[in-house]
Amino acid sequence: MPLVISDETLRAAGLNECEAKVEIACRWFDEGKLAFGHAARLAGGTEPEFEAQLEARGIPRYRYTEQMLEQDVETLKKLGRW
Repeated sequence: MPLVISDETLRAAGLNECEAKVEIACRWFDEGKLAFGHAARLAGGTEPEFEAQLEARGIPRYRYTEQMLEQDVETLKKLGRW
């Protein structure tokens, strides 16, 4: 399904088509709506280029969750390192 954003709306936002794609991709990735690879494709660039766009916006590529921390703590306890 194509999404049409008028030139008038893009001008009002101060963006061209490519910039709008990057902004949308970054936003959807940040909100967890798109995985990294899908967001990079939407942005129209390579994965390293998209990662640079995320970094420029202060959006981390990887998210360390509380669940991941708990798993790491359990692993360290099992290994006797906690």
